[in-house]
Amino acid sequence: MAADPIHQFQITKLFSLGHIGGQEIAFTNSSAYMFAAVAIIAVMMLAPGRQLVPGRFQSVAELSYEFVANMIRSTAGKEGLKFFPLVFSLFMFIAVSNLVGIIPYTFTVSSHLIVTVTLAMLVFVTVLVYGLAKNGLKFFKLFVPSGVPIYILPLVVFIEVISFFLKPVSHSVRLFANMLAGHIALKVFASFIAMLGALGVVGWVGAVLPLGLTIALTALELLVAFLQAYVFAILTCIYLNDAIHPGH
Repeated sequence: MAADPIHQFQITKLFSLGHIGGQEIAFTNSSAYMFAAVAIIAVMMLAPGRQLVPGRFQSVAELSYEFVANMIRSTAGKEGLKFFPLVFSLFMFIAVSNLVGIIPYTFTVSSHLIVTVTLAMLVFVTVLVYGLAKNGLKFFKLFVPSGVPIYILPLVVFIEVISFFLKPVSHSVRLFANMLAGHIALKVFASFIAMLGALGVVGWVGAVLPLGLTIALTALELLVAFLQAYVFAILTCIYLNDAIHPGH
């Protein structure tokens, strides 16, 4: 394995799609793994069909459906279920792409900030547009907590506005940073195994510790891959609840 832990995040062009405004539009390895994640989800959701006794794929599909539906009900109420397609798509895309990225020599889509920012901005714009369309000017009650003394209300409103516009930042950076840091640590310890193994018998003995750490980190990354998808989805539900019920 390469000793450079950053090389795994490099975006490479697979082929060119053309030029727009003097800029080349290329199909990259990142694009390929996004398509792969969507294809895996499509197979998981559509291939099993509707059987009375569900198989493995159908069981996973049904469990995923109920998991996300219950998540929305518990955070945004029944009215939030109108956003089920959005939340479910985000959860499944992030979870599957994260899990695919753990396979050696693959690419982790969510390890790039541009991808996570795009997903976070999709949620942010949805919340802003729906909140204003549904509630009108009442949406701005989101920035005016009830029960706050009038003399500190301007400061509280200022803090609420700043925190609202910073939500896409925290929403995107959390996912990006966790996947980036985890994969770097995994690659570093895996590189130790290769370097120590090249030293012969003594190196093989010394490689036992980094091998154990690599196995442990891989198990941890499997948990983090699912957990980060869950965190992104649950935060999306919380933000959507602010659009549906803007009053504090």
